[in-house]
Amino acid sequence: MDLNKAQIIGRLTQDPETRTTPSGISVTSFSVATNFAWKDQSGNKKESVEYHNVVAWRRLGEIISQYLGRGSRIFIEGRLQTRSWDGQDGVKRYKTEIIADNMIMLDNKRSGAAPASDNTPTYEPAPEQTPQAEAKPTQPDEEEISVEDIPF
Repeated sequence: MDLNKAQIIGRLTQDPETRTTPSGISVTSFSVATNFAWKDQSGNKKESVEYHNVVAWRRLGEIISQYLGRGSRIFIEGRLQTRSWDGQDGVKRYKTEIIADNMIMLDNKRSGAAPASDNTPTYEPAPEQTPQAEAKPTQPDEEEISVEDIPF
């Protein structure tokens, strides 16, 4: 069995860009920066930043484009994919991207935008559609069954 899974938490480095394919499917691309901090042998703090190209298709991409912008904090889950093409200069080029399957917005509102007003949309997940099991009240006179009472 093979596994191709990527999970990152970071901030968008630019506003998402949404395009539509000739067949009418929307695709959104953006970049996410993640950082890694450590101390070197001398005890000095060091930091490294990685930039990840992300592609989100259909409704997921539309939601990202609508609610997130540069500086927004995001959790992305997806798979890695490398594509190649021949450049205008005849040189073969490669680009590795995360194809997003799932996303969680980690900011309450669009980062970098003007202060929120009453008509600024906010993302609120829909309540669960599955009915909750009703809790059965316990009767004070019911006997509790212990493991020792089970005959097998």
